[in-house]
Amino acid sequence: MQGMMMNRPLAVIDLLTYAAEAHPGAGLVSVRCEGDIHRETYAEALARSAQLAHALAALGVKRGDRVATLAWNGYRHFELYYAISGMGAVCHTINPRLSAEQMLYIIGHAGDSVLFFDLTFVPLIEALAEHLPKGLRLVVMTDREHMPQTGLDLLCYEELLAGQPERFAWPELPEDSAAALCYTSGTTGHPKGALYSHRSTVLHAFSIAVSLPKSLNEGARVLPVVPMFHVNSWGLPYAGPMVGASLIMPGGKLDGASVWELMETENVTASWGVPTVWLGLTAEIAKRGRAPHALTQAVIGGSAAPRSMIENFEKMGVDVCHAWGMTEMSPVGTHGQLSASMSDLSFEQRMKLKSKQGRRVFGVDLKIVAEDGTALPHDGKAAGELFVRGNTVVSGYFNNPEATRAALDDDGWFGTGDVATIDPHGFLSIQDRTKDLIKSGGEWISSIDLENLAMAHPKVANCAVIAVAHPKWDERPLLVVVPRGEDRPTLEEIHALMEGHMAKWQLPDDMVFVEALPLTATGKVSKLTLRQTFADYVLPDVR
Repeated sequence: MQGMMMNRPLAVIDLLTYAAEAHPGAGLVSVRCEGDIHRETYAEALARSAQLAHALAALGVKRGDRVATLAWNGYRHFELYYAISGMGAVCHTINPRLSAEQMLYIIGHAGDSVLFFDLTFVPLIEALAEHLPKGLRLVVMTDREHMPQTGLDLLCYEELLAGQPERFAWPELPEDSAAALCYTSGTTGHPKGALYSHRSTVLHAFSIAVSLPKSLNEGARVLPVVPMFHVNSWGLPYAGPMVGASLIMPGGKLDGASVWELMETENVTASWGVPTVWLGLTAEIAKRGRAPHALTQAVIGGSAAPRSMIENFEKMGVDVCHAWGMTEMSPVGTHGQLSASMSDLSFEQRMKLKSKQGRRVFGVDLKIVAEDGTALPHDGKAAGELFVRGNTVVSGYFNNPEATRAALDDDGWFGTGDVATIDPHGFLSIQDRTKDLIKSGGEWISSIDLENLAMAHPKVANCAVIAVAHPKWDERPLLVVVPRGEDRPTLEEIHALMEGHMAKWQLPDDMVFVEALPLTATGKVSKLTLRQTFADYVLPDVR
């Protein structure tokens, strides 16, 4: 027997139409490439998105066409999100930190028909121009006054909108229609496309809104440091309007001083970003002697947050929510928001929980399996490869059947490539990426555990641990450190910090210093690059 309820398809544009009516005082504050601050309510964003949809139709964009963006977090990029998906096309965000080869690959692979880009990226487009697909329309996201002097055939964003109607007959689409396309960073092989549907995008917005009420609530002012070109800014451009939270868009100014100042002047209550960004902000906080006055929560994801970072924020009165996910998961899969019943735990107990990646969001199932595929217990001890499934998890990669076959197990679960434990309370703890684990004498060493402990040393600004070859033990850990100033830590000091937390045989055999760690296009430390750099490194006991 079926229920007798209306069956209305879920649609991305409904998030913005709802916000325009239900949250008229909320909206967007954007640091523009032109150098000023722009303010726009969600109602104004809806009207401009309608104008943009008319302009896209005039350019010949049809349902299912891919429209690319190469832009920072800002109101025009937000309008593109809704206009493109709302009219039935697919919003394809491009990460400008990818290599030129990777960008050209994904533009061609996606089959983009139009490319919108910020002023910042004009030189990049000029460098790529002769290799771009023939017929690709180029639109600069600015007004006529700021149009660049260039030999390229460019359209002007504001001129496209001028004179267009402020209402659009948004089509009723099947909810499984494609809405957005994001590519993985492609650290191995070509980037792979995750093709999100209207249904998955709306359900993901609901999931993170329910899971993270301290960040996402009516009247909140959230600063997405995570870029809109990186997995749709973790869903904030969708969940923010839905709950009535305003979004404070930093544009391309992501250094610690700029982020701190924007948080302070715009009364930012919550901010989301990767650990490498928070390192800059925490340094600025230390310099100024306090956190921005209204900041109450920092959501940290993308890679494991060091416990020392979590403790520093918590001691300043900023609640830290550790999150985990993947491009293939829309991307948030777990959150570290502690329940009310955990408020009476000691500081040490809370920090142990917050150092984990948290509990699953609604709609995402987790399992860990042994090498032979056997499911392992959620006892906090058994570690295995993490598999996921759910309404916001990919069932395959866009136009890539080979990668799809490799990603799914026989039951259709997606293999994350992470090694993890899950405790009886549902808290996920990522032990490492399968490719980053160090196998020494047949036993595993977690590079993440070593890094978190080393980061607690006051002379360590950042660090990474990689495996290097050893003739007896196969692999041993090497600690790569970015020192905080001229006074460098000794290996003995690092070992002293780690003793009691790790077995003696698990401690790093040596330590090297670098000025900076290489980063991937998504702001994570590139251990692939580090392994290549130190491929011939010889440890002290075998020199």
